Amino acid sequence: MNQIDCLERLVNKFSSLPGVGKKTAQRYAYFLLTQSADDVQDFAAAMIDAKQTIHYCKVCGNFTDKEVCSICARPNKEPVVCVVKEPKDVTALEKVRDFNGSFHVLHGVINPLENKGPNDINIKSLLTRIGEEGIKEVIVATNPDVEGEATAIYIANLLKPLGVTVTRLAQGVSMGSELEYTDAVTLSRALSNRKQI
Repeated sequence: MNQIDCLERLVNKFSSLPGVGKKTAQRYAYFLLTQSADDVQDFAAAMIDAKQTIHYCKVCGNFTDKEVCSICARPNKEPVVCVVKEPKDVTALEKVRDFNGSFHVLHGVINPLENKGPNDINIKSLLTRIGEEGIKEVIVATNPDVEGEATAIYIANLLKPLGVTVTRLAQGVSMGSELEYTDAVTLSRALSNRKQI
């Protein structure tokens, strides 16, 4: 079978997406080829627009198209910050609707195997926020894996001398799981039953 270079390049781009294997990438590429030129241009324009418009919130590090994200701009928030690894974790926890605090996105976790230390993630601005916003509690909601636990312990040790209560999501989120794939009931239970670390 003759290889079409631009089709192969398209398949390779799709297969570089997380969770997309070669066969799924081929299905995406073939589907795109059956669409009208206008639909394909709209698809490409949506990707370019998102990349050019969306950036990190200057307060919490979540994705936004404004200077401050809609969560940070909410009035009457509790003086509680939920610390997460990535913006997609904010989306997962926002589905719960039992939380009226704010978020702080680390953009990674401490991982010595990947040469990622505390200075490589968004921790310094968390310390600034605690002082400026009068934060009373920090919920560490990193994934329940080795790196997430190491990051939680580091943050707890850093914040305890400041008189801030540091809690961790309670059981309900299983070890090694990803927050983005956890259902809303489990996340709600985990938030309600969090414990101090």
